[in-house]
Amino acid sequence: MSVTHGSQFKRVVHTISAGAMGLMLSLFALAIMVTAAHAQGWPNKPIKLIVTFAPGGGSDAFARPLITKLSAQLGQQVVIDNRGGAGGTVGADVAAKSAPDGYTFMVGTVHHTVAVSVYKSLTYDLEKDLVPITGLAYVPDVLLVNNKVPAKNVKELIAYAKSNAGKLNYGSSGKGTTRHLAAEIFNNMTGISLTHVPYKGSGPAYTGLLSGEIQMIFEGLGGSASHIRSGNVRALAVTSPKRSPSFPELPTMAEAGVPGFESMSWYGLFAPAGTPPEILRRMHTEVSKALATEELKTVWFRQGAAPGGEPSDQFARFIKVEIEKWGKVARQARVMIE
Repeated sequence: MSVTHGSQFKRVVHTISAGAMGLMLSLFALAIMVTAAHAQGWPNKPIKLIVTFAPGGGSDAFARPLITKLSAQLGQQVVIDNRGGAGGTVGADVAAKSAPDGYTFMVGTVHHTVAVSVYKSLTYDLEKDLVPITGLAYVPDVLLVNNKVPAKNVKELIAYAKSNAGKLNYGSSGKGTTRHLAAEIFNNMTGISLTHVPYKGSGPAYTGLLSGEIQMIFEGLGGSASHIRSGNVRALAVTSPKRSPSFPELPTMAEAGVPGFESMSWYGLFAPAGTPPEILRRMHTEVSKALATEELKTVWFRQGAAPGGEPSDQFARFIKVEIEKWGKVARQARVMIE
């Protein structure tokens, strides 16, 4: 090819490249405009909030009062879709694979950070397929026993379990959840041997506790509060470093004779990855506004919970820390689910 023809060829290629680049930029700008317009019109239909456990548990205890506030603030109904099973991973999978259009959100829990390590394979990636928006509630767990169990405190429970080896069951909201791990750690720290009975959520587990199918359980103080106040179950201790302001009469596990035992629950809001940033910011604003109302502050306090509402990046860092922490606990407890 001659120099002249070569130069002409380069100019043609440059012109085509410049045109293609201009088209790409125009399409990119158009995509941004469409996304922004979509976000400005959001929401224009009902919003689904996936709760990854069966009705009646801790997730429900915080999700249901929250959706009442959000529905009023957003001008659209926010409805709960309970998807229990496999320690919350069934619902998380549904949320992760939902359209990222701002009409599906999920109440994630501490159990989802545990699942990262205890499940041999998951059909979703918590950190890649779901976006953390903010925390909803932070609450200590509580050790509960069936009223027919004669133990009135933790030391008496340990003694009773040792004298009835192999006869007592403990429940959890599913294999691989924090409550499963907490009870296994309790077994190891106290030298007792309780049999695990997994359920599809806290609600069914409470039913098992009330019926006597299981004799004890570690559960979130939020979902347990009404059962404790009604006298349906007996609370022996909270698992936080300090006593709960909502139940100051309950000792910590350390005060009750098991120093070093701590377990906290939390509930947070997530969205499918790819959800428009404008919608994520709007939802964060609305949730923070709802949590700041005196009505929800009162509900949260009665359930022994501290409200969330922190910035999304702060909540995301917290999630990473939780994954690392519970991964270490799972390895020590040698818990792995196929």
